[in-house]
Amino acid sequence: MSNKSYCIYSGGLKGAEAAFGECAEKYGIDEINFSFEGHTPSRDKNIVVLDDEKLKKGNISMEIVSARMGRRYAQADKIRKVFQVIFHMVNKGYQVFAVGWIQADKTIKGGTGWGVELAKFFNRPVSVFDQGDNKWYVWKENEWVENEPVISHETFCGTGTRNLSDEGKKAIEDLFSRSFAI
Repeated sequence: MSNKSYCIYSGGLKGAEAAFGECAEKYGIDEINFSFEGHTPSRDKNIVVLDDEKLKKGNISMEIVSARMGRRYAQADKIRKVFQVIFHMVNKGYQVFAVGWIQADKTIKGGTGWGVELAKFFNRPVSVFDQGDNKWYVWKENEWVENEPVISHETFCGTGTRNLSDEGKKAIEDLFSRSFAI
């Protein structure tokens, strides 16, 4: 399959999402970045600004999010829009790749965690690069299992922390080089 057959869905924010987008561009992979009014991504390639009606398709009760993630969120209105954007990214990209930190309760730190939880809920293949121990993990049988993933589906989601480490950036670059030839 040609690299042009693939498409990454992301948010284009600084850190992991920007690094995913840069790699997609390098390898000739289509890139779609979801956003909303008043939110400015770092990458300006193929931005789809979701209006209120489209955002509502990804709406979820903040109580459900809090229960699933085991934490409370301040500024519920703003974070709700971020979670709605994440819904569109995960809904469009079948395979999900994230960079962040796996916590003791098996969730991922921050907003990235919601994308990973949605991937689990949608029964999507999901891999996380844990910046705590600098290893990739795949969600398998309700556990994080060490694994070195490849991009094997035409549509995928790339998301993660804004605080991308050098090791996290290299993990994204290595993921693309394992998966695609230039």
